[in-house]
Amino acid sequence: MEGIRPLNQGQRLLETVTLAPLRHTSRGFYLLVGVLVGVIAWGVFAYSLQLREGLILTGMRDRVSWGLYIAMYVFFLGVSVGGTFVSAILRITRAGWRMPITRAAEIVTVAALPIAVIFILFNSRQNPHLTLYKLTLFGRWESPITWDIYGLITYLMASFIYLYVALIQDLAYARDHVGAYVSRRRRWFLKTFAIGWQDTPLQRRYLRLAETVMVILVLPVAVAMRTVTAWLFATTLRDPWDNPLFGIYFLGSAIFSGVGIIIILIALLRKVYKLENFITRKHFLYLGYLLAALAGVMFYFNVSEYITQSYKLQAESSSFLRELFSGPMAPLYWAYFWGGIVAPIAIVLLPWTRTIAGIVVAAALANAAMFIERYQIVVGGLKLPLNPYEVASYSPTWVEWSLLAAGAAAFMLIVAAILKLVPALAITDMLAENETGGEPGSSLSALGEEPGTPPSRGGK
Repeated sequence: MEGIRPLNQGQRLLETVTLAPLRHTSRGFYLLVGVLVGVIAWGVFAYSLQLREGLILTGMRDRVSWGLYIAMYVFFLGVSVGGTFVSAILRITRAGWRMPITRAAEIVTVAALPIAVIFILFNSRQNPHLTLYKLTLFGRWESPITWDIYGLITYLMASFIYLYVALIQDLAYARDHVGAYVSRRRRWFLKTFAIGWQDTPLQRRYLRLAETVMVILVLPVAVAMRTVTAWLFATTLRDPWDNPLFGIYFLGSAIFSGVGIIIILIALLRKVYKLENFITRKHFLYLGYLLAALAGVMFYFNVSEYITQSYKLQAESSSFLRELFSGPMAPLYWAYFWGGIVAPIAIVLLPWTRTIAGIVVAAALANAAMFIERYQIVVGGLKLPLNPYEVASYSPTWVEWSLLAAGAAAFMLIVAAILKLVPALAITDMLAENETGGEPGSSLSALGEEPGTPPSRGGK
């Protein structure tokens, strides 16, 4: 590559720890892949039974026709949209501390989206690829489901292009620095997808233009995708879904869950790949503050929605609120509210819990809460009868839980596979930021410094 310069101590350390997983594969990685493949294989077995016997093997029936599958679709789509927002906003603002975070956000975006699509197909009552084919070519435009399918296809394409554009420089860097240490197939991959990158001024200019265009495009596409999914519920004749603010509500919850997943992922990367010098307490604090702010937004949405419904207490709303606050779904709702919204705010605000471990716990609680919220929206909305009948019952069967586990395992497997092919950190961006000075505290010569600490002169 053109313009290679000697590296200082911090830059050498960055290169060593970032490229090490590409050069060597540990036994732990093979063990992880084996466990994930085993879980996926069990899910394939469960799905084969469902294809043969039909959805009778699930807990879904005529009244609760959407269940765990659609809840997981909404959850993983939210995680993907949240990753897009974090990555795009950090790139737009060009915050110096963003560098170790953007790659994790982009990986989350791309890894979660295919899993969301898979859960739609799990809910199909016939051959899944035939269902997708019919919806794509013959869907009725007045149906929100058709809007959702076309939005999903557009968002899927935009997300992959967005990630790929962000990876080109790092793929070329890996091609030039680990090519002699990896297999022929890995060398072919790096060489092919680096598309002849030589780091010339003209290439850099066009790449920056492409990155800017993709950031500008992917944000409205993500907003539209999440909004259309919310309209899929809000335009349905179900009282619990009769909410014109579902679009912004879904968008806020998506960013909330996305930030939580990113915190968990960077904590794992920090521990497994020994990135403590680059993913520091500062990054967890900033993301923790963002998580707490988004939890506050979710708190506001919940209070605003249920106070207005409780004040009017219309017939349909009365039945739903009793079901939610004191009925069979009450334990889930109060666990969601106190454990997944209030608790993360308290953990981040209290000094003695505002640690890396505490923020990771807050992120895990936030994602558990978002899973419960999606389940309550989908199942709770369908359990409420349209006619004066008793409330419907629904409980996921072992088949649904097996496919949930397989979907989660597939998500982790995609993340692990991406991290074996590309650097875990945006190494070229971090090196360039260091060479141009960056903003205070972002330099690689200030490894491990806390917020507000003046950068040191030498490497750590």
